[in-house]
Amino acid sequence: MRAERPYDLVLFGATGFTGALTAEYLAQHAPPGCRWALAGRSRSKLEALRERLAALAPGCAELPLLEADAADPASLRAVAESTRVVITTVGPYLRYGEPLVAACAEAGTDYVDLTGEPEFVDRMFVLHHRRAAETGARLVHACGFDSVPHDLGVLFTVGELARLGAPQQSPVSVEGFVRAGGTFSGGTFASALTAASRPRAAAQAAKARRAADPRPSGRRVSTSGGRPRFSREARAWVLPLPTIDAQVVGRSAVALPAYGPAFRYGHYAAVKRLPIAVAGTAGILLLVLAAQLPVLRRAMTALRKPGEGPSAEQRAASWFTVRFAGEQGGKRVFTEVSGGDPGYTETAKMLAESALCLAFDDLPATAGQVTTAVAMGPALIDRLTAAGLRFTVLDAAPTAAPRRAR
Repeated sequence: MRAERPYDLVLFGATGFTGALTAEYLAQHAPPGCRWALAGRSRSKLEALRERLAALAPGCAELPLLEADAADPASLRAVAESTRVVITTVGPYLRYGEPLVAACAEAGTDYVDLTGEPEFVDRMFVLHHRRAAETGARLVHACGFDSVPHDLGVLFTVGELARLGAPQQSPVSVEGFVRAGGTFSGGTFASALTAASRPRAAAQAAKARRAADPRPSGRRVSTSGGRPRFSREARAWVLPLPTIDAQVVGRSAVALPAYGPAFRYGHYAAVKRLPIAVAGTAGILLLVLAAQLPVLRRAMTALRKPGEGPSAEQRAASWFTVRFAGEQGGKRVFTEVSGGDPGYTETAKMLAESALCLAFDDLPATAGQVTTAVAMGPALIDRLTAAGLRFTVLDAAPTAAPRRAR
């Protein structure tokens, strides 16, 4: 039924900062014959974006434009029913995201977003996973820097352990160390503030998710953070990183038997100098505390408004690396995922390639709320490698030069 719909992809929120970058990527990289459309609230802004895209790819001059509003469920249902895959960049997702998830779950339409908000992901599972599983919709959250490099990087690392001959019935331990240089947009900042301001609601959503999604018997998965320390593998001070990434990795580990009978993951920020690590920790704590007060939260939101983001020059100078240390049954492997500007250029690439992967690749049969590793796995790694991200196997010592890039 979905193959008969007018579009393969619809990009909702196309005129926002990250949405426009995603549209530009699709304009230049969507395969021949891909039927895609732009969706958003303002037709005039959509028309202006279409003109910009046509300068990059003349075929975009005739791109269909769909008017839809996050506050108008009927318009979102029309979008979901018109396409095989919906891409959305409209956040904060806690505020704007649920009606589109509901529409896709009901219509059997695949869905990808950029959320880094754990509460939103947990709530969407409780509300819409069952219906999506019934209709065949794949709801894939966190398809940008949150959390593709981490989720697929762990999958890649586990695969390398298997290639080295690690015994499959042995416990698996992986640590991920994140380093990045870049800046953020107003939309990203607004999402972070929203998530930080709701610790009690987030805890309640996580509890409801655990009740609705029991762990498998006979297997153990742990993603609890370790302590701050100096890491030989990372050659840096490492601090537990309380982002959604570890949660996503844990969901993949629950679903994939290849992660072994017992799986542990630690997720860290890697910082070269101890004073910077201490200052960064203090800054995060102050941000979380300030987010609890509406007056301070509004003041901080005004520092960078949604729709604003780093310039092309700033994005060109940005970068990221995530190094993984994996161990299973006496075998050890060191891998790395790396690329350019994490928050925007590479995020737009990850989001677009995730949608293209769902639309066109031969993938395992999955439905409901699933992760990138579960829904797409090696197929998405291959796509992202072809698009310029690097999945690298390091030699036995973590300081060694790359031995093989996927």
